[in-house]
Amino acid sequence: MSVNGKVIPHTPLAVDFWQVRKCPGTRLFFLSHMHSDHTVGLTSTWSNRPIYCSPTTATLLRLKLQVKEKWIHPLELDEPYLLPMDDIGKEKLTVTLIEANHCPGSVMFLFEGYFGSILYTGDFRYTPSMLREPCLRTHTTIDVLYLDNTNCDPNRTLPSRQQATQQIKEIIRRHPNHNVVIGLYALGKESLLVELAKEFKTWVEVSFERMQTLKALELPDVFTTEPGAGRIRVVEQSKICSANVHKWDKEQPTLAILPTSRPLVPFHPNVHVVPYSDHSSYQELEDFVSALKPTSLVPIVGKHVPASFSALLPRRKRHEILVPECVRHYMLSQPESQLSYSANTSPRRRHFQPLLPKGVLFDSPIRGAGKSGEEATEPEASEEEVSENDSNCILVDLSKYHTPKKNRGGTGDMCLNIAKTTRMPFETNAKIISETVSNDIHSSPHMRHSNVQNNDTLSADESMSLLSGQGIEQDCDNVSDDQMNNSVATLQSRLGKDCCSSSSSSAVLKQNYIEEIENSLLKNLPFTEGDFKMCGLLQQSFVKKYSLLPLCHVSDDDLSDK
Repeated sequence: MSVNGKVIPHTPLAVDFWQVRKCPGTRLFFLSHMHSDHTVGLTSTWSNRPIYCSPTTATLLRLKLQVKEKWIHPLELDEPYLLPMDDIGKEKLTVTLIEANHCPGSVMFLFEGYFGSILYTGDFRYTPSMLREPCLRTHTTIDVLYLDNTNCDPNRTLPSRQQATQQIKEIIRRHPNHNVVIGLYALGKESLLVELAKEFKTWVEVSFERMQTLKALELPDVFTTEPGAGRIRVVEQSKICSANVHKWDKEQPTLAILPTSRPLVPFHPNVHVVPYSDHSSYQELEDFVSALKPTSLVPIVGKHVPASFSALLPRRKRHEILVPECVRHYMLSQPESQLSYSANTSPRRRHFQPLLPKGVLFDSPIRGAGKSGEEATEPEASEEEVSENDSNCILVDLSKYHTPKKNRGGTGDMCLNIAKTTRMPFETNAKIISETVSNDIHSSPHMRHSNVQNNDTLSADESMSLLSGQGIEQDCDNVSDDQMNNSVATLQSRLGKDCCSSSSSSAVLKQNYIEEIENSLLKNLPFTEGDFKMCGLLQQSFVKKYSLLPLCHVSDDDLSDK
C-alpha cells in the first residue's frame, strides 16, 4: 500500500508518516485521519513519540490499532495549540486543527513557527465554508500548501456529495422489491448510510466489527448486526464481485451499489457505480488554491500537479529557513520521551529502615498495663545474631575510684560504672557523662559517700544507661579477679581503724560492703519494686542476685529458670 504521508523539511514534524527509520530527526507526529493508507507503519507497538490528532481519531486509534494511551494526544478543532520544538522549551510552534470534511475525525493541520506557515490538508473535500475559518481568514500568507490531489484531473468531473446521494436514492426507488448491498471501506460515508436509513425507514445491517466503530462514533441508532433485519446491508467493497452478486440475486433480488470516485465499469446489470467522493474535485481544488494563494504547493499523492495550478500561485519566493540551534540539537538527540518512560533508567527510591536500638531498655512501664513483660517487649535480635561469648552482665567496677582528699577524713568517693556487655564489630569513642550517685549506707556508720561525677570513654555506639538513659558499655571480661582483690584491699585501707584486718573479718567486710552497694544502687534506679510486680518483670531478688554481682555473667539457664 502506498504511503500518503510527508515529513516536513527543516522541522521535527511528520504528518501521516510512521516509518521512523526513514525520519530519525522527527519528534512530533500528526495523524490526519484513520484510513489505512495514512497509517502504514503505525501499530500497537508504537512508542517513544507523541501522536497528535483529533479526539475522534484518538478514539479510533485506541479501538482499531490499540496504540498505548500515553502516546496519543488529542487536540480540539479550531483551537491553536503551542507545542515545543526542542527539549528546553525555547522554540515552539502553533498548530490548529481544521475540519477536513472527509471522514469521521479527519482534519487539516495549520503549522506556524520559525519555518513560516504550513497548511497540510490531508484527505479533504473542499467547501467554501473552510475559508471562513478564523485561522485561514486572518492569515494573509500560506508559505507551503500540502494539497490532497487525489482527484486532480481536469478531464474528470465529480458531483457534490449531496448530488451523489440523490442518485443513490433514485436507484433504490426504481427497485422497490430489491435488497440493497452497499460496498464501503472500513471507515467513511457513515452520513450516507444514516440518510438512506431515514429515507427508506429501514435498519442498516453491518458486521460486528463495523458496529464497534459506529458505536464509538456515537451515530444515530439505525444500525444492526441481526441478519435480514433491514433492507440495506453494508459489506466490504472488495465483496462486491461477480460471484457474490449472482449468489445474492438467487436468494433475493439484490442491488449492489459502489459509491466511489474511482472509474469502475459495472460488470452486472444490478451493480451501480455512483461517483460519491470524499475527496475534492478538480474544480474544488482550483477554487481552494486560488483563494489561499500559497507561496508554494506540494502534492500529497505523487509528485506532480497540473501546470494550471502553477499559474494560480503568486510570483514570490519563500524566505530562507534558518533552523534554530536548539531545534537542530533536538532533532539529533535521543527522543526525550524514550528517556522519560524507560523503566530501566527511571530512578527508584530506596526505603531505608532505621536501626533499632540495642541493649536493655529500662523505661518505666505504664501503670495498669494488662500485658506481661514478654508481651510488652519484643526481642531486638534473634538467638543466631548473638554469640555465646557475647553474654550480658551488669558490672560494678570497683577498680576505678577517686583518690580521697586529705580533708575528707578518710571517706572515699567511688565511681560506679554500670555497663551492658556487647561486643561490636567496630569501636567508636564516645564521651559518656554518668549521673551523680549520692547515698548514705545506713548499715555502716563509719562510711560517708559524696556526690560523684565521672567521664568515661566507651567502645560501642548503641547502648542504654540504666541511670540516665544514655548508652554505657563495657566488657566484663576485661576485669580480672586480681583487680577485684586489689580494689577490695584498697577499700579496706580507706574504711579506717574501725574495720577488721583478719582474713575472716575481711571476707565479712567484703560481703557487707557489696550488699550496701547493691542497696544504694537499687534505691537510685528509675523504677520501683511495684513496677516489676505489675508488669510481670524480673523480681528484685533476681536483680540483686544476677544484675549487680561483680564479674558475674548471667547464663541462659538462669534466665530460662526465671
